[in-house]
Amino acid sequence: MKGNPLLIVLGPTASGKTKLAVSLAHALNGEVISADSRQVFRGMDIGTGKDLGEYIVNGSQVPYHLIDHKQAGERYQVDAFKEDFYKVFEFLTARKKLPVLCGGTGMYIHSILQHHEYTSIPVQQEFRESIQHYDIKKLREILSTYPVDRTKYADQSTVKRLIRAIEIAEYLKVHPMAAKVRPEFNPLVIGLTADVEVRRAKIWKRLESRLNHGMIEEVESLMKAGVSRDMLIFYGLEYKFMVAYLSGELSFQELKERLFTAICQYAKRQMTFFRKMEKDGVKIHWIDTQQTNPIETRVIELYKEHFSI
Repeated sequence: MKGNPLLIVLGPTASGKTKLAVSLAHALNGEVISADSRQVFRGMDIGTGKDLGEYIVNGSQVPYHLIDHKQAGERYQVDAFKEDFYKVFEFLTARKKLPVLCGGTGMYIHSILQHHEYTSIPVQQEFRESIQHYDIKKLREILSTYPVDRTKYADQSTVKRLIRAIEIAEYLKVHPMAAKVRPEFNPLVIGLTADVEVRRAKIWKRLESRLNHGMIEEVESLMKAGVSRDMLIFYGLEYKFMVAYLSGELSFQELKERLFTAICQYAKRQMTFFRKMEKDGVKIHWIDTQQTNPIETRVIELYKEHFSI
C-alpha cells in the first residue's frame, strides 16, 4: 500500500457523506474523523445533523473523532482542527486503522491537503480596519502586489476572505514562518454530488424532520445552559435563524422558508469551494448519488486501485 492512506469523503450538505463514510470505515477497518466546523460542539446535535445513529452498522459501533470534542459556546478554528486532525491521524495510523475524513467544511479539508501553515496567523484588527472599506476589485489588486508564494492558495471569492488573505501576506513580510513537520499521508478524495433540484428536495425533507424532532427545543436548551445569543448567531445557519425565531423576529413559516433558502445557498457555496480545491490541484473523484450502482462498491474499487491493493 502506498504511504499512509487517508480516505476523504466530502460533499455539500444533505449529500449523504456521513452514511457513506461510516459504511466505508466499517468495510475497510477504519474510523471516521469529522471535518465539520459545528459537529465538534457538544449539545449541538439536531441543528448540525450529527445523526450519531448512523455510526452503527449491523449492530457495530464505528468509532468517530472530533465530534462532541468541544463545549457549545466555545470557538473552534481551522488551526485548532489541523492540530487535532494530525493527532488523530497519527493515533489511527499507529493502530493500522484507516482514517476516513468526512465533512462539508471545505476549508478544513483543504488546509490538510494543501498543508496550509498560515491558519495560525493571528487577526490584526487595526490592519483589517485600514482596508475593510475597499471593494472586492480593489482588494484583489492589493493582494496581487504581494509575492505569489504568500498568496497562491488565497480564496478571492469574497471581501471577507480577501481581507484575511491580505492580512496574512502583510504579516509574513515581518514574521516569516518555518514549515512544520507533519505526518505524511496519501489521500484519496471522494466527492458526492447530485442534481440541484434533488439536493434541494433532500434539504427540505431534512429540515422538516429536524424542526419536527426538537431543533427549536435544542436551541432553547443551549440558551438556558448559558450559550450566548451572539455565539449562536456566530455559529450561523440553523442557530442564527433559530435565535431570530425565538426572539420573535420571525414567524414559524418565515423561519422555515428563510432557513431553507439559506441552507440551499450554503450548499452552493460548498460546491464552489470544492471546485476551487480542484483548481488548486486537489483531485476529487466525483460520484453522482443518483446512480443506480452501489456507491460504496465504486469507492472501494477506487480505493483498491489508488492504493494498489
